[in-house]
Amino acid sequence: MRSTPPVRRLRLGLPRRMFSQVLLMQVAIAAGVAVLATGLFLAPLSKQLDQEAMRRALAIAETTAQDPQIAEGVRTTAPSGNGPVQREAERIRRATHAEYIVVLDRDWVRWSHPTPSEIGRRVSTDPSDALAGKEVMEIDRGTLGRSARGKVPLYDAGHHVVGAVSVGIAYDSVRARLISAIPGLFAYAGGALAVGALAAWLISRRVQRQTRDLAFSDISALLAEREAMLHGIREGVVALDRGGRVRLLNDEARRLLGIGDEALGRTPDEALGTGRTTDVLAGRVTGTDLLTVCGQRVLVANRMPTGDGGAVATLRDRTELEQLGRELDSTRGLIDALRAQDHEHANRMHTLLGLLELEMYDDAVEFVGEVVGDHRATAEQVTERIQDPLLAALLVGKATVAAERGVALWVSERTRLPGRLIDPRGLVTVVGNLVDNALDAVAATPHARVEVELRAEGRAVVLGVRDTGPGVPEDRRELIFTEGWSTKKPPAHGKRGIGLSLVRRFAERQGGSATVGPAAGGGAEFTVVLPEALTEPEPVPAGSGESAGTSMVTVAGAEEEV
Repeated sequence: MRSTPPVRRLRLGLPRRMFSQVLLMQVAIAAGVAVLATGLFLAPLSKQLDQEAMRRALAIAETTAQDPQIAEGVRTTAPSGNGPVQREAERIRRATHAEYIVVLDRDWVRWSHPTPSEIGRRVSTDPSDALAGKEVMEIDRGTLGRSARGKVPLYDAGHHVVGAVSVGIAYDSVRARLISAIPGLFAYAGGALAVGALAAWLISRRVQRQTRDLAFSDISALLAEREAMLHGIREGVVALDRGGRVRLLNDEARRLLGIGDEALGRTPDEALGTGRTTDVLAGRVTGTDLLTVCGQRVLVANRMPTGDGGAVATLRDRTELEQLGRELDSTRGLIDALRAQDHEHANRMHTLLGLLELEMYDDAVEFVGEVVGDHRATAEQVTERIQDPLLAALLVGKATVAAERGVALWVSERTRLPGRLIDPRGLVTVVGNLVDNALDAVAATPHARVEVELRAEGRAVVLGVRDTGPGVPEDRRELIFTEGWSTKKPPAHGKRGIGLSLVRRFAERQGGSATVGPAAGGGAEFTVVLPEALTEPEPVPAGSGESAGTSMVTVAGAEEEV
C-alpha cells in the first residue's frame, strides 16, 4: 500500500525576517498615506471645481444683465424665438460656452432659451430670490439636466427689477475636469509611492545590516539571554556610549564600583570621581589586564571599543587573590628568615663543634654567650621601642632576612611605639610593604642600609622608612603610588604595582597621608602619617606602683619578655 505524502499547507502571514517585515510595513504605510492623500486631495478638488463653475455662471449672468438691450427688450417687446432678447442671449451663450442663458420677466416667463420652443413658458425652478434683487449660486437640476447655476436680477434704466438672468454651466463638464485630473493625481501618487517604496527598501537594507538579518523573535531572545548573562556572571560589565556616558551596569559592576542606577547617563568622572579606575573606564589609560584599586577592592580591568563609537569594560575582583598572594609573599619571607636562621645556626654549631673537638672549652662558652647575647640584644632593642608584639616580630624577622641579603636593617633610636594600636594588622601590612620595597631597592648596592622609625605623637603614628638605594626621581614620586605601576618583575602569583597604592589608600582612609622624598645622605624616605592610629591611654591607679604589665613575643624561635 503506497503511503500518501503529507500535504504542505500554505501558511499566510508576516515574513519571519526583520528585513522583510520592516519593508512590508513601510510599503504598506507608504501606500496607505498615498491613498489617503489622494482622497483628501480629491474631496476639496471636487468642491473647488463646483465653486469655480458657479462663480463662472454668476459672472456670465452679471455680464448679460448689464447689457441694456436685454432689459429694454424685456420691457418693450414680446417673448419670441427671433426677438432681440433671444438673439443677444444666444450670442453671449455661444461666446462664453455656457450651457444656457435664460432671461425671464417678473412673471417667470422665459424670453430666451437654447431651445426656442421653451420661450414664452414659465421656468421650472423658483427665481424669487433673483427677482427680489439677490444674487444666487447653486447646483440644481432643470429642463436641461444638472448644472451649476448663477442668477442675478435684471434692472432697467431706472434701476427697477424687470426680470432675472439665469446662466447654467453643464455639470458634466465640471465632472469631466475632475475625472481628467485624476490620472495626473494618480501618477503623482504612484511616483510618491515608488519613491517611498525605494526609501523603505534602503532603510530596510540598513536595518538588515545593523541587525545581522535577524528576526524579531531572535532579537527578543538575544536580549533575554543578554540580560540573564550580564546579571548572572561574576564579572563586572560597564558599557559606555559614544559620548563616554555609562549606559549599562550589571549587578557585579554595581557591587565592585559601589555605584547604582544613578550612574546611568553620566560619565565615569561624574559617577566615580578622579582616579585610575575612572581613567581606565574612560579610555585614558590603555592596555590589557590593568590593575586598579576601587575602595578596598583590587580590580583587573579590560576595555574594548565597540563599532558604534562606545566601549565595554570588564572588571574582575582580584582582592582575595591579591590577599592570598601577599600571604604567600609573607610565608616566603618567613621561610627565608627560617632558612637564614638555619644557615646561621648551622655555621655556629659547626664552630662550636670545632671548639669542643679542640678542647677549647673556655672559648666555646664565650662563643655561646656572645651568640645568645647578640640575639637577645637585637630582640630587646626592638621590643623595648615597639611594644606591639606583631610589629616587633615583623621587624625582628625582617632583620634576619635583611642580614641574609647583606643589608643592615636598623630601628631608629627615636622609635617609640606603645602597644595601643587600633589596627595593628593594617600597620603590619604598611610596614611590611615599605620594608620589602626598601630591601629590594638597596639590593646589590654597597653598604646597603634600611632604617625604620615608628613614633607616637598623641594618638597619631608617624612611620618613616629610609634606605640608601638610588632614590625616587622627583617626577615619579606621585606615579609610584598609582595602581599597576612598578619597575619590578611580576611575582609568581600575579602582577605588581599594588603595594604602595594600598599603603596610600590605607593612610587616606584613616585621614592620613603617604609620601616619598629624598633621604639624608641619598636614597629614598617614605613617610606615612596615621592621625587616629592609637587608643587613649588607660589611667594608672594611684599608688599601684606596678608597671603596665608584660607580654611575650616569639622572635626567631625564642620567647622574649616585653
